[in-house]
Order: sequence, then C-alpha cells, then structure tokens
Amino acid sequence: MTTTRAGLREQKKQATRVALREAALRLALRDGPDNVRVDDIAEAAGVSPRTYNNYFSSREQAIVAAVTAAREARVAATLAAVPATAPLADAVTRAILEQYTDPGDDDTLLLITAGPGLRAAFLDASAAVEPPLAAAIGRRLGDTGTPVARVLAASAAAAVRIALQDWLRPAPAVPAATDGLVVPSGSLPDLLRAALAALAPALDAAEEEARQRR
Repeated sequence: MTTTRAGLREQKKQATRVALREAALRLALRDGPDNVRVDDIAEAAGVSPRTYNNYFSSREQAIVAAVTAAREARVAATLAAVPATAPLADAVTRAILEQYTDPGDDDTLLLITAGPGLRAAFLDASAAVEPPLAAAIGRRLGDTGTPVARVLAASAAAAVRIALQDWLRPAPAVPAATDGLVVPSGSLPDLLRAALAALAPALDAAEEEARQRR
C-alpha cells in the first residue's frame, strides 16, 4: 500500500511538472518570455505560485524544461536504435544530431535566444542528457558496472554545451546589448559534429576494450 501511495504521489508530481513547463512555454510563445510572470504560469497550470517554486526556480527554467523535456530520453532511444555494427562514436553523434537539429524545434530554439536568462538555463539543461545517455552507452558496451559510460556521457554533454555556446555567441557585428537578442551563428549540426569529434578516440577505445572482453 505504501509503495502504491508513493507511486501515485510521484505520478501527481510529474503531472504537475509537465503542466507547469507546458504552460510556461505556451505563454512565452504567445506573449514573449519577458512578459511572462511566475504567477501567470502557476495560474495557467492550476496551481499556486508556492507550488510552482517547488518545481522551478525561475520562469526561464520552466520554459527551457518544456523545450528540452523529451530530448534526453529521445537521445538515448535513438542511440539504442543505431545498428550495433556502427562505430560507437558515429552512433553517439547521430543520436545527438537527430535530437538537437529537429526541424520541429525551430520556433522554440529561437525563443531561447530572446535573453541571457533563457540562454543560460538552456545551456545548463544540456547536462540532463547524461544519465540516459550513460545508460545507453553502458548497454551498448555491455559495461554498466564501471564509470566508463558515465564519463563518456558527461564528456558528450560537455561537447553539446560547448557547441551550443558557440552557436549562441553574439557575432562581433551584432551588439547584444541592444535588446538582449542573439542571432544564432553558424550551423548547429556542424558545431555539434566538431565538438563531438574530439571524443571519437575515447569512444573508439572504449568500444575496442568492450570488443576484447567479449
């Protein structure tokens, strides 16, 4: 019975989190992120501002959570679906590229450029991909008992963050101080590929070690 109650509580908390982040994104797209207040998000989700603060520390965090909510699980699922014959480095790159360059994300990704608070929250959120990616890499290597998969996943998340930082960096000719808007520069897929390429030797080495164990 206790386990059942705990499960129901967790489901309710997850439902509240989803309602808050979806309300935050909906209001930000409709009114602009600077015009969204925490009270507005809480009201739209049917909860109190106090409840809101139990889940998110800022409106930016809630908006970004809606943008990135499903991406972490999709990266892991995509990696798992890549044929085992593909090199691990290629599989990780493919999985990340597919999820960070989804055409359906265009409007919401552009929303992230609206201000420094959103950009910072978006960059911080890149670390959330680590646990599911580590699990997927561990399964692929047949090694879930050592830190190898976690280290590789953390390195991949860091590479994603660096690529996103470069993508969101203001161009010298575009003063960001005017209204806080940053026009993304360069090709995000190219930036991701370049950043992840630095991890290829480590991924190849881990894969070779796993092959020898088998």
